[in-house]
Amino acid sequence: MSLNLTILGCHSATPRANAFPTAQYLEINNRHFLIDCGEGTQRQMRKYKVGFTKINHIFISHLHGDHFYGLIGLLATFGILSREKELHIYGPKGIKDVTLLQLKVSQSHAKYPIIFHELTSKKSELIFEDDKVVVKTIPLNHRVYTNGYLFTEKDKPKKLHIENINQYEEIDKADYNNIKAGRDITLSTGEIIPNSELTLPPKKPLSFAFCSDTVYKPDIISIIKNVDLLYHEATFLADRADLAKKTKHATSKQAAQIAKDAAVKQLVIGHYSGRYKDVSLFQKEAREIFINTELAEPGKKFTIHANQEDKCFI
Repeated sequence: MSLNLTILGCHSATPRANAFPTAQYLEINNRHFLIDCGEGTQRQMRKYKVGFTKINHIFISHLHGDHFYGLIGLLATFGILSREKELHIYGPKGIKDVTLLQLKVSQSHAKYPIIFHELTSKKSELIFEDDKVVVKTIPLNHRVYTNGYLFTEKDKPKKLHIENINQYEEIDKADYNNIKAGRDITLSTGEIIPNSELTLPPKKPLSFAFCSDTVYKPDIISIIKNVDLLYHEATFLADRADLAKKTKHATSKQAAQIAKDAAVKQLVIGHYSGRYKDVSLFQKEAREIFINTELAEPGKKFTIHANQEDKCFI
């Protein structure tokens, strides 16, 4: 199994000719999520071949335009495409009113159910769970109420140690599910074969943390500790730390410090201010603190494989 992240947009403020505001497409454990939806997101989805029908859950970090102004257009397109499946939208309180008002005034009546999950808590909370993935909020500090999101695979079942199992003729294939569930096996002689002898450790669940607009906030470290892939905003270079603090954004070095202190496997930075013409400077600065830093770019894909050894970006 693997975790795949596609950057659809990664710049701050307004869209430009070749710069799109924040949007990401995440595939994890056969689940498909859209994270933020700045202007032009559906165009980017088509360009990078993200299937519209795969999206059943959309997570919006906050109600600034460069993070959700593309949402109403996407919802309208879903309607044009005769969508019938229900759609779940997670975001700050107010997202339901602003979305339904736009649909009403434009007479873009969605024929598919839209279920809103409005968020108000300033503490990390579980907001989504199924049999494969859980999603928790990462409370951030921006000019408006903002959350990041932590996506984690559920624990995988243990793997069968077939070589050891075959040493016991009494153990039948019918016992395999019990062994995977962690149970010991009792033979007819009364001998108990411990589960640890019959199984191999499962692969570590994969995880991705999305940290949208925020001032430098070290208290998120305990939430994102040891994640496989971290996206953290880096709007400014270190020489404008004063402006970052004033506007409640982070610098490239601050994002790298978070990654280092949280012992994450890989860091991706983005949300670059339009004042910078050379975004490679962000990576150069961040790598002074956290070497495994990559730049977000539209269309760039990051893949983390379950064995934790094989990671790549395209």
